Amino acid sequence: MTEIDVIVADASHAAYADDICNEILLSARERGTGIARRTPEYITEKMQAGKAVIAVSKDGRFAGFSYIETWGGKEYVANSGLIVAHEFRGIGLAMRIKRRIFQLSREKFPNAKIFSITTGAAVMKMNYELGFRPVTFAALTDDPEFWKGCQGCRNYQILESNEHRMCLCTGLLYDPAEHIEVLSPAHPEIANLKDGEQKRNNNE
Repeated sequence: MTEIDVIVADASHAAYADDICNEILLSARERGTGIARRTPEYITEKMQAGKAVIAVSKDGRFAGFSYIETWGGKEYVANSGLIVAHEFRGIGLAMRIKRRIFQLSREKFPNAKIFSITTGAAVMKMNYELGFRPVTFAALTDDPEFWKGCQGCRNYQILESNEHRMCLCTGLLYDPAEHIEVLSPAHPEIANLKDGEQKRNNNE
C-alpha cells in the first residue's frame, strides 16, 4: 500500500489546486448531488493561509484535501471540500483527513463552533464520531456570505425557495461548549493537584 502523508497545506502545494477542483467536480457528478464549486485560485488562497489539509502520496500524487472557512466574525468555522482521489479510496484516508482538518480548526479557532453541511452518509458518520450533532440550518451561521457560496450548487434553488432554512443537505454542528474535557487520573494536571494536596496534608 502506498504511504500517504496528511499534512497542513502551504503555498508549495498550489500545483495540486487544479487536480483538487477537478476531483471535487467529478465526484459531485458521479453522486448526482449538488456541490458548491471552487476555483483553483480559491483553493490556493486556503493553502497559503494555512487553512487547508492535503494528503499526498510518497511518490507525489494528490490523494485528498479539505479546507477551513470562517464565518460570522470567526464565531463559526466550516470544514469544507473533503475529497479523496479515486485511486486512494477505500483505505480510510477520508477519516484521516477529516480528523486533521478538525484538529486544525480547533487549534486555530478553539472557541468557534464547527459545522458542516453534506448529503453524504459517510461524511455524516465521520462527523458523528468527532462529536458533531445534526441541527437545523437555523443553528448554523447566518452570515450571508456563507450561503452565497452555495450558489454554484445544483440544489441552490431549493435552498433559496426555503429562505435558507432547509435544503437536501444535513447540517452538522460541533459546539466546544458542549464538550467538557474529562481528565484521567494519570493526566499531569490531576497528578500535580494530588501532589499539592499531599503536601498540604503533611503540613497540617
